[in-house]
Amino acid sequence: MNKFKTSILVTLLKSGENGMTEKDLTKALDLPKKLAKKLSDDLEGMKKFGDVTNKKGVWRIKNPEQYFEAEITHVSTRCGFMTDHSGELPVEYYVRGRDMKGSIPGDIVLAKKTADASEGRAPEAVVLSVIQESDTLLTGVVVAENNHMMVLPDRLCGEPLYIAKSGTKPVHVGDKVVFSIKKRGERHFDHTVAIEEGFGSAENAKSGAEAYMLVNNLHIEFPEEVLAEAAKLDIDEPDPDEVARRLDLRGEPIFTIDGADTKDIDDAVSISRTEGGYKLGVHIADVSHYVKKGSALDEEAFTRGTSIYYADRVVPMLPKELSNGICSLNPNVDRLAFSCLMDVSADGKLLKYRFEKSVIRSRVKGIYSEVNAIIDNTANDEIKEKYARVIDRIPIMLELAQILEKNRKNRGAPDIDTVESKIITDENGVCIDVKPRVQGIAERIIEEFMLMANNSAAALAMREKIPFVYRVHEAPATEKLLTLNETLTALGINPEGIGEKSSAADLANILAKNKDSDRYIVINRIVLRTMMKARYSEEPLGHYGLVMPEYAHFTSPIRRYPDLAIHRILTDYVYALSTEKLEKRYKKFAVEASLQSSNTELAAVRCERECENFYMAEYMKNHIGEEFEGFISGVSPSGVFVQLANTIEGMVSVTKLPLGEYEVQHGVILTGAANGAIFTVGDKVKVRCVSVNVNGGFIDFEFAE
Repeated sequence: MNKFKTSILVTLLKSGENGMTEKDLTKALDLPKKLAKKLSDDLEGMKKFGDVTNKKGVWRIKNPEQYFEAEITHVSTRCGFMTDHSGELPVEYYVRGRDMKGSIPGDIVLAKKTADASEGRAPEAVVLSVIQESDTLLTGVVVAENNHMMVLPDRLCGEPLYIAKSGTKPVHVGDKVVFSIKKRGERHFDHTVAIEEGFGSAENAKSGAEAYMLVNNLHIEFPEEVLAEAAKLDIDEPDPDEVARRLDLRGEPIFTIDGADTKDIDDAVSISRTEGGYKLGVHIADVSHYVKKGSALDEEAFTRGTSIYYADRVVPMLPKELSNGICSLNPNVDRLAFSCLMDVSADGKLLKYRFEKSVIRSRVKGIYSEVNAIIDNTANDEIKEKYARVIDRIPIMLELAQILEKNRKNRGAPDIDTVESKIITDENGVCIDVKPRVQGIAERIIEEFMLMANNSAAALAMREKIPFVYRVHEAPATEKLLTLNETLTALGINPEGIGEKSSAADLANILAKNKDSDRYIVINRIVLRTMMKARYSEEPLGHYGLVMPEYAHFTSPIRRYPDLAIHRILTDYVYALSTEKLEKRYKKFAVEASLQSSNTELAAVRCERECENFYMAEYMKNHIGEEFEGFISGVSPSGVFVQLANTIEGMVSVTKLPLGEYEVQHGVILTGAANGAIFTVGDKVKVRCVSVNVNGGFIDFEFAE
């Protein structure tokens, strides 16, 4: 449909049931007289094709409920998806590749619904025309075609595109590039492109990761004005006048515990026994003292929302002058902190808490592995000497953490194991190994203490009724719980207690009962997928997974904006700003910070997952032909997903399975093989790596048995 007809439809669509005469349309479209005949002809043509009707000279859209404006959200070589945002809830539509009309992600299009949603399938629509073209950047690989360099897009289409304009740096065949659409055609393969940037060989994971960052607007470099502000804060010690105004905790045995490579240290702890239990201090870097609201630093931190971690890279929320410098709780130097000071009973109940602006001096930069060695009595003399000033606190920490962990389980909080990957790279950034990231006792101790501080921050905000950014986790949807029941049953597992209104304790019970099952990893994953995604909200909706009515993120303001946001609010609370003034100053801010923090967190999670795929494929490139043991981690009509012990996941394509008509049952079983073979999630298998696509992050297996 041409742009003129599109304008007619869009205008009639907005007129609703009233419709418009030709005179009204001429005026609304601001048409010169010479186009009046074209308007009449096009209206008659559209009437003939059933797009519009004419009754007594008034033109209306026929079946207007089928037409809508939408945003293109995803395009692949075979299909695409668009989202209609006009209703209370967004509606996603599936679009066949030939019905995309050359549209790309970010385009606003006029669309027509062609099929309703059916079981397990989104409703379908076609693109009639692009209303508003986006300037979205896309990724691809330079290829040679008839002695010409062209770009083969990663996802847009399966044919190479003509390069109308190259970037400032030369690119070569096989390079990963980011490109824009220079001139549009009616179909994707008719577009011509402009190279915006090249990243070197597409066979390098680093190239794929950097290209992904650019096209998704995830900035590695900071703007000049942000760096200029950071440079002014590149200082060794806090201002003495500010130190004098604060609660002085420099005499306390405070120390930090982090990973060995951590440079942005934002939390420290202190602990002592009392007659009735424990005094626990969680001391957080006072980032909000340096990052002022409205500053370039603050605006950039708001835009980024979070730090991003993948492989050997950190894309920080704040420049290193702050994150690794004055805001990092480095040992043996004075640092400004925001302290949560808690009195805890002998049975782990929170009795009292208060928040104080403080100054601290960490005694030692603790490392998880070293603290774990102290706990299990394998620490050597060097480690014992390093921790000499705080080593007597570690048994107390362990004691309280075990009590808190027991309380959490007693509340019914599911003990979900999320296995993360540890990507190991060489000096050139090439992946040389992938391992599961192991969580030891020290990691769990710090996690329990941070949970308690986060709980205290939210409890204070709820008690005082002040604007806030809460970390919320809502109960699973009824449909998901019913699906979980069916899935567990299909796997031969008793779904006792799982129904329409299952509590977190019911989910915890399923996990506990199957802890020793061969399918535990899979059950764990299925339960996790049943749950809603946690997010940020200005409303205190509680945390289903932790079974806490009060929860927020207070403990990582260097790398998460919501933590920085509530530090700013709590600072004014501590300095006795009235509830009315807090409401006026932060009500809108809390809403904006919650939405932005949720969106940027999702973007960061997607980025980390996609980039890890590049690195895993890069690692497996050197292991083609080798056999590995693993388990079936998922099934689809396209094949079987297999996860190896090192967390790498690949796919056995349906083309490498026995002949048959395959069908997925209950989301976990693939049936239909002519020889009767059944593939069930959780089954242990042996696979052979047959091919790898580093550029796409794909790994292909075949069954070795």
